[in-house]
Amino acid sequence: MVVRRDSAVGEQGAGGGKKTAKAAGKAPVEKRASAKKAAPVRKAAAVKKATVAPKKAAAPVKKASATKTVAVKSPRNESRTALVRRARRINRELAEVFPYAHPELDFENPFQLIVATVLSAQTTDLRVNQTTPALFAKYPTPEDLAAANPEEVEEILRPTGFFRAKTKSVIGLSKALVENFGGEVPGRLEDLVTLPGVGRKTAFVVLGNAFGRPGVTVDTHFMRLVRRWQWTDETDPDKIEAAVTALFPKSDWTDLSHHVIWHGRRICHARKPACGACPITPLCPAYGEGETDPEKAKKLLKYEKGGFPGQRLNPPQAYLDAGGKAALPLGASE
Repeated sequence: MVVRRDSAVGEQGAGGGKKTAKAAGKAPVEKRASAKKAAPVRKAAAVKKATVAPKKAAAPVKKASATKTVAVKSPRNESRTALVRRARRINRELAEVFPYAHPELDFENPFQLIVATVLSAQTTDLRVNQTTPALFAKYPTPEDLAAANPEEVEEILRPTGFFRAKTKSVIGLSKALVENFGGEVPGRLEDLVTLPGVGRKTAFVVLGNAFGRPGVTVDTHFMRLVRRWQWTDETDPDKIEAAVTALFPKSDWTDLSHHVIWHGRRICHARKPACGACPITPLCPAYGEGETDPEKAKKLLKYEKGGFPGQRLNPPQAYLDAGGKAALPLGASE
């Protein structure tokens, strides 16, 4: 996938920061701390200038270092229009950083995806991907899994944790698929959420990635980052979904989910965000919560950004072409 950088991207840099200071009638960038009490309109203008990303994407460490001179402010007085523009710029930047973003669960059809997504609760996608090959080899269809011996399924699912509850869910949803939908995974939200163990999050994963129908996946990473970016202050997943989808066109929803989740897993971690290696620091009101030194931040990067394998045993070719590595099977030396 080819992603075009926004035409305004090339305008950011130290020069851009000085233009902002001049326009506001304030001191240079290094003295911007004294301008904290500027009028709200002027402060918003300064933030808007700072949201344009650096031109040299090929040097992430230098880019992160340059952003240290940008006094990122909390956009408390940000207008609705400014919020929409900032949110969409973040998505465009992340699309360039993660052009190969994809669902990190291995699957070959909607049935495998819905089962894998249910199993991913309270564990990693990697652990699910290491477990499902044996499950689908023995129970390739909803009919097979619906008729399975629960104890045998439990033994297969044991590595994923909460294996008894998960066994009940996947056998139950398989029976529901056979009895209510002819053994096929339905392609409508209202039908998917009737299945055991399937909520809106799981339903949107399936709709977006198995049926190509847009939806936002509000998982823990997504909730954490959109609040950190002050797209919303809601805490309820359904309210977060409503708030975020209102900022973007429907066609962006599925890819937006991937971009945010990938950024949360690789760079913007919960406890130690790698702020110094982050490509969107000029757009982030939470810059500085994590490690800002570029070299130290670089050591915090995970998965392909840190030179390590990803979570899929069978990732898309685009991911491999970008330097990503396939994960190891269950039991292989890590």
